[in-house]
Amino acid sequence: MADRITGAVLLVVAAWYTAESRSFEGGALAGPVGPGAFPLFLGVVLGVLSLYLLVRPDPRPTWPHRSMWLSGGTVVASSLAYAYALVPLGFLVATTLELVVLGSLFRAPLRSVIPAALALSLATFWLFDRFLKLPLPEGLVG
Repeated sequence: MADRITGAVLLVVAAWYTAESRSFEGGALAGPVGPGAFPLFLGVVLGVLSLYLLVRPDPRPTWPHRSMWLSGGTVVASSLAYAYALVPLGFLVATTLELVVLGSLFRAPLRSVIPAALALSLATFWLFDRFLKLPLPEGLVG
């Protein structure tokens, strides 16, 4: 029953996601495919996989342990917080904090998580800002 419930929920999400992807409008420089092609593809793949869960569920499914739900909830909550903190705090600070939270979920020691999170944030900022010429929010740093 767990797979069927999951499949039904994911099918609803896939339908919504696919419908939303069709509403994306391309600008003057958009190619023939348009900006909604990749989200549309993801929605269709999610729909097909959710149908598979509905049609061929696991004969002996089990619900994840409570700790998995807590970890998943922490990832969702930290991702939402990251999205809201990105502009006011800036890319470097918000991304470093998010990576520290996610690294802590994997029980990595803080003495290695903090420098790695900072290095990854700086490298990503440099890649987008300098190499790709795509501006990122500067927030507290700017």
